[in-house]
Amino acid sequence: MSRTAYYWDPISLEHDTGAHAEHMLRADRLRPEKIAHAIDGVAFRPVEPHDTAEWICRIHDRQYHDWVKEVCRSGGGLLDGGDTPASARSYDAALASVDAVLTAADAIMAGELDTAFSAMRPPGHHALPPRAMGFCIFSNVGILVRYLEEKYRIGRLAVVDFDVHHGNGTQHVFWRDPDVLYVSLHQFPLFPGTGAARDEGDGPGLGTTLNIPFSPGTTEGEYLAKFEAKVLPAVDAFGPEFLIISAGFDGHVADPLADLRLTEDGYAWMTRELKSLATEWCQGRIISVLEGGYNLDALVRCVAAHVQALRG
Repeated sequence: MSRTAYYWDPISLEHDTGAHAEHMLRADRLRPEKIAHAIDGVAFRPVEPHDTAEWICRIHDRQYHDWVKEVCRSGGGLLDGGDTPASARSYDAALASVDAVLTAADAIMAGELDTAFSAMRPPGHHALPPRAMGFCIFSNVGILVRYLEEKYRIGRLAVVDFDVHHGNGTQHVFWRDPDVLYVSLHQFPLFPGTGAARDEGDGPGLGTTLNIPFSPGTTEGEYLAKFEAKVLPAVDAFGPEFLIISAGFDGHVADPLADLRLTEDGYAWMTRELKSLATEWCQGRIISVLEGGYNLDALVRCVAAHVQALRG
C-alpha cells in the first residue's frame, strides 16, 4: 500500500461562483468527513502556506496576479468573458489550491508520502499566463511543475490530464519544454476547441505534447484501449521522475457538460496503470489534482475510486 494523503480546506467553500457548474457544493461533497468512509487508510492532511504569490508568478504574469487579487479584494467580478466568476474570497481559495499541491510536493519529497490527491477548487488547467479561462484562475499543475523543478531539482516530469476538456493552459505553458511530457485525453469538439492530435509541441518541446481527442459518445472500452495503446507507452518511453495527474471526472457517463461514457471503474483502472508506471520510474511519486466533474454523485464516486487506486 502507498502512503497516500488527501488535501482539502474549507476555504474552497468560499470561492462563491453562484449558480454555476463549478460551484461550492463540489467542495462540500468532498469534505473529509463526508468521503472518509470511502477512502479508508488515507491520511487527511492540512494545507500549509507557502510564498504562494511568488510561485504563481513563475507561471502567470504578475500584472494578471495582481489584478485577480484586486478584483477579489473589491468584492469580486468576472475574470473572463463569463466562465470564471470570482467572489471576495476567490483569490484566497485560489492561493490555497496552489498551496495544497505544494504542500503535497513537500511531503512526498520529504519521504513522508508516496502519493497525494488535492480536492481543492478552483481548478486550473485552462488558466493561461495572462488570464483566467474556463472556471480556472491559476495553473495549479503548471505551478507545481515549476516548484518541483526549482526547489527539488526534478528534471523530467509527466502530466497526464484526463479531464474531458483539453487542458489548453497546461499545454501552453509546456509547449516548448522538452523536460515536461504533457498528455491530454479529451472530447473533441468541445470547449476550449484546442487539442488536435497533430499538436505535438514546438521547438525543443516537439514530441513532448500528446493530444488524444475522442468523439462524443466514445465508450469506456474504446477510451481505455487508446489509453493503453498510446498513453502508457508514451509515459514509459519518457521515463519521468515525477508523475502529475490532472484528474477531471467530467468524462463520466452521468456528467452534464460532455458526452463520453466513462465510469468510476474506468478512472480507477487508469489510475492503477499510472501508479504502476510511477513505481517503475518515479519511486511511486504521484500528485493528483482535481479539475472538472459536475455530477456531484458521480464526482464523489470517482474521487473515492481514484484515491483508493492511488493508495493501492
